[in-house]
Amino acid sequence: MKKNVLFMTQAAIIAAIYVVLTMMVATVNLASGAIQFRISEALCVLPFFTPAAVPGVIIGCFLSNVLTGCALPDIIFGTLATAIAAVASYKLKDHRFLVTLPPVVSNALIIPFVLKFAYGLEGTIPFFMVTVAAGEILACVICGSILITALMPVRKYVFTPSVSE
Repeated sequence: MKKNVLFMTQAAIIAAIYVVLTMMVATVNLASGAIQFRISEALCVLPFFTPAAVPGVIIGCFLSNVLTGCALPDIIFGTLATAIAAVASYKLKDHRFLVTLPPVVSNALIIPFVLKFAYGLEGTIPFFMVTVAAGEILACVICGSILITALMPVRKYVFTPSVSE
């Protein structure tokens, strides 16, 4: 299997899982809003294992935002927040705990403005920063750390090209 095919396959699978997880959470209205727990954001830690996770989570976030009917600024800036987080997480891939933090920071700094100005939600930017950061801490730091721990024993089978290449 060629490395670029493996890369595209991993990215596509990660994007698909991101969309499915987001759609599941959207059924209980937790995928967006002032209080959100987008479990799919836990996948933002996958750059710890593979660079294919960077386009995977970006595409997954974009598709999720479109499919859940987000406002155009949310589609643009929500995807941008995830893109920044994915790239920063990849740059921190050698640090197991630090790789969980970029999604918290980028979303806490960008998404509150989307909530306030794209959706006109009642509340202040600092309040939205706290609520978005709390959801991201649950998804990325806690669930993301659990995901890393669960994948560590199988990482060479899931994320490494086969020896027969």
